[in-house]
Amino acid sequence: MEIIRGKEFTAEKAWGARDIALMNGISTRLHWTDQPYKWHVNDGEEVFAVLDGRVEMLYRDAGVEHSVVLESGDVFYATIGTEHVAHPLGEARILVIEQAGSV
Repeated sequence: MEIIRGKEFTAEKAWGARDIALMNGISTRLHWTDQPYKWHVNDGEEVFAVLDGRVEMLYRDAGVEHSVVLESGDVFYATIGTEHVAHPLGEARILVIEQAGSV
C-alpha cells in the first residue's frame, strides 16, 4: 500500500517520471513537466490525466490538427494511432497509463 501526493511530485527534468505500477503489461506513471513533449503515436491506447496544472493537447484526426486545453482533473484518451503532443502551460503533473515501453 502506498499513497502518492501527485501535486507535490517534481522531477529533475521535464517529463521526469515516477513509476507507480506495472500491471499485466500496462504502466502507470506520474510525470512532472514544464516543457512540451514531442509529436508521437503510442504503441497502444493511452490515458492522460492532468492532476495539477494545465496542458494544451494537440492531436491530429484524419490529418486535421486540433487543440484542447486540459485543466486539472481532465482526461485525454488517445486511441491506437492518435498522433498527439502535450504542451504544459506552466508546470503540470500528469498521470499516464499506457502499454509498458510505449513512447
